[in-house]
Amino acid sequence: IPNYELNHLIVDDRHGIIYCYVPKVACTNWKRVMIVLSESLMDQGVPYIDPLDIPRENVHNTSTHFTFNKFWRRYGKFSRHLMKIKLKKYTKFLFVRDPFVRLISAFRSKFELANEEFYRRFAIPMLKLYANYSSLPTSVSEAFEGGFRVSFSDFIQYLLDPRTEKLAPFNEHWRQVYRLCHPCQIEYDFVGKLETLDEDATYLLQLLKVDHLLHFPPSYRNRTANSWEEDWFAKIPMAWRQRLYKLYEADFVLFGYPKPENLLKN
Repeated sequence: IPNYELNHLIVDDRHGIIYCYVPKVACTNWKRVMIVLSESLMDQGVPYIDPLDIPRENVHNTSTHFTFNKFWRRYGKFSRHLMKIKLKKYTKFLFVRDPFVRLISAFRSKFELANEEFYRRFAIPMLKLYANYSSLPTSVSEAFEGGFRVSFSDFIQYLLDPRTEKLAPFNEHWRQVYRLCHPCQIEYDFVGKLETLDEDATYLLQLLKVDHLLHFPPSYRNRTANSWEEDWFAKIPMAWRQRLYKLYEADFVLFGYPKPENLLKN
């Protein structure tokens, strides 16, 4: 696995834990847990004790976490050797989610809410390519006021368009989990599911022998529900749904999610 592909593996050397984070799968709170455990962030000179005290912007700041792609900076030519040892000895975990529901969740948070960066980087090209707009506002607030919004259908078209990945790999919010976390090359000790997050988190913290140090933050109220899938996909043509399944099939199969037949059959 090339170095730049290892930027999702967060390492806690204090407790011998490696977490592969997947955006839209409780990753904010698991990153908070990793910050508390590794004491990688201070609050007025003292490490955080409660995950929920850590501000969101600090959680997603890459400098906060010691990820595998930073090893070479710290260890130079020994980095590969040390990675191998840590991957063997440390307890490795990730959390997954129904792949289609994860896509809906990514769409909701990046395109239904006003997000300047995602508007500029992704919404503008999508609106030009799939909604046939020639000129668009430069800021997301103006775009939303003028009714220029990416539809879920535009987003699916973008994912299915072969030109998309010719330009750049999928953004991490919709990149397949197998490409973020490499489960065929890395033997994970624990794979949790967002659908059973609370039970899985409790069990995992016991398994990691850190349950006396912290609790996993309670679940988020506004979470995208699996039962919404049919509504979201109602306007998506059957042929697109089938191609989308093919695109994410490895994630369905590897992580034990049944094929969503209700969405894929006429």
